[in-house]
Amino acid sequence: MSSDEQYMSRCLQLANMGAGNVAPNPMVGAVLVYEDKIIGEGYHQKYGEAHAEVNCIDSVSEKNRSLIEKSTIYVSLEPCSHYGKTPPCADLIIRNNIKKVIIGIQDINKEVAGAGIKKLQDASVEVTTGVLENECRDLNKRFFTFHQKQRPYIILKWAQTVNGKIGSKNSERILISNEYTNRLVHKWRSEEASILIGTRTAIQDNPSLTTRLWKGKNPVRIVIDTDLKLPPGLKIFSKQTNTIILNFSKNSIEDNIQFIQLENKNFLKEMLQVLYQLNIQSVLVEGGAKTLQPFIDIGLWDEARVIMNEEIIIENGIDAPALRNFKLKRQEKNFNDSISYFINHPQ
Repeated sequence: MSSDEQYMSRCLQLANMGAGNVAPNPMVGAVLVYEDKIIGEGYHQKYGEAHAEVNCIDSVSEKNRSLIEKSTIYVSLEPCSHYGKTPPCADLIIRNNIKKVIIGIQDINKEVAGAGIKKLQDASVEVTTGVLENECRDLNKRFFTFHQKQRPYIILKWAQTVNGKIGSKNSERILISNEYTNRLVHKWRSEEASILIGTRTAIQDNPSLTTRLWKGKNPVRIVIDTDLKLPPGLKIFSKQTNTIILNFSKNSIEDNIQFIQLENKNFLKEMLQVLYQLNIQSVLVEGGAKTLQPFIDIGLWDEARVIMNEEIIIENGIDAPALRNFKLKRQEKNFNDSISYFINHPQ
């Protein structure tokens, strides 16, 4: 690994510390290097607050401030060139007389998309791009999918028994994944903008859909309730976070509950279009087979996380979703749970 790749790798480590807190902005890390020594580093910590470049430059100690203009700044994503919640980072770099910028990947957001690089080059800043580009893209897969495909990044998740069942047919609730995996699932929730279930799961399991087992923000709760059957006392109506109810008959906002009416035809595609318009960058689908399978059937998913308990068997059970057109990315063990991570891989 070259020195440029090593410093970019550090940018990615830093950027990942903003997971779950910066959306719909991308995660970004920055490192300032003088003569092969890091003198400053930072990352985008929270949406609406300072960007990585600002935190990086601000972190430089007083005794090293004079070295800033002689240093190279590494940034995992192209510095912004426009005024948004914060001033342009490209201007900050120019103002600090930094003459060399190394960028992991160009921004895809139409408000930036090369404009930050051009602004730097027009100010006689030497710019290098494409260092660990694939890794930088993968870090912000939600951000890139959102802007390229104009829909949220979709993660399917379910837990199944060793014989391929996700629940009992007699409505008895069976906890399949172990308590350690449950904490991991709550971590996953904290990293996504929203979480989706169907009517049956909402009524039978009465989940909170919060991150109560992990420190982190609660995702927006989305429930597909086409005929508005949900009783008002369910936990998904609590005020811990906002809830969206997708249905066929009602548009209204009541406290923290937003009812959105959709057409029956092309339901999933219309739903994702609505979520895109609401600036919801990712969806963790945690519902039952009837909610998960339609995403698989039309190939409208990006990632699937399947938890399999290697000890539990349900004889008279509900079949797990049938995943197809996939590629196994990795697997891990969590005591008696095996967790497989798949990506959508059309043949």
